[in-house]
Amino acid sequence: MTSPPSPESLRDQLVADLRLEATDDPDRFVGQNVLQPFGRVFGGQVLGQALMAAGRTVEADRAPHSLHAYFLRPGDPEVPIDFAVERLRDGRSFSARRTHALQHGRPILSMIASFQTPAEGVEHADPMPEVPDPEDVPTTAEVLAGIDHPAARYWSHERPMDVRNVGGAVFLEPSEDRSPDGTVWLRTPASLPDEPLLHAAVMAFASDYSVLEPVLHRHGIAWSTPGLKIASLDHAMWFHRPARADEWLLYRHHSPSASNARGLVQGSMFDRSGRLVATVAQEGMVRLAGG
Repeated sequence: MTSPPSPESLRDQLVADLRLEATDDPDRFVGQNVLQPFGRVFGGQVLGQALMAAGRTVEADRAPHSLHAYFLRPGDPEVPIDFAVERLRDGRSFSARRTHALQHGRPILSMIASFQTPAEGVEHADPMPEVPDPEDVPTTAEVLAGIDHPAARYWSHERPMDVRNVGGAVFLEPSEDRSPDGTVWLRTPASLPDEPLLHAAVMAFASDYSVLEPVLHRHGIAWSTPGLKIASLDHAMWFHRPARADEWLLYRHHSPSASNARGLVQGSMFDRSGRLVATVAQEGMVRLAGG
């Protein structure tokens, strides 16, 4: 049996995929796909890459403060993604960019992102909920130990984030708790370079992993439920304070509504010290066989 990749190799591949390849056009970039066993491109990957592409066209002191994206088509994992950036505005404090992720000449994602120079002003934030420390939460490898399946091997050893489900995962069995809530700890498996844009892109990447799980919790559904089809539809993210994606982040989600085969989830990311560092909102398609 092939040994699983090391944390450092997972980190290096993620960084390489997110940094993108430059082209002769300063507003166009090319991204490779993060390997997955599911025959499709991971939405968080395209989010992170689109943010990186946009960020490479703004002044270095302007950090991302928000993104708003629509997933338009499934991505082809066998084809690199072209990222075309449109420079919408550069003001005194803010820059706005539109990024299209393209495959086969058609957009698979359209995103507008805004960047801001640091500024002083009023400040407050919701407190971090009290949850077990990440060291006291089972790893995915421990949860899926003994299961020999490509998806289990990927989630356990091959994805480039360490994600730990507080209160239990729903890989194989539905949650006993039918509340529309979910919580995970997450970080990269090894240290990242000191690049603020890269850390924001990794946070965007990771924000798509578990965000729809509160919908599954509420309706007694597991990822393995026969006939389940899930796809991200649109995604918004606000970056409130600088944070490192290679240090533990608590990602708390809540689903206020599900209807018309769509589930809405709101999420908050806190760093280990309890600071609210980002807010997420996503609506996703959630369909069961016959729906």
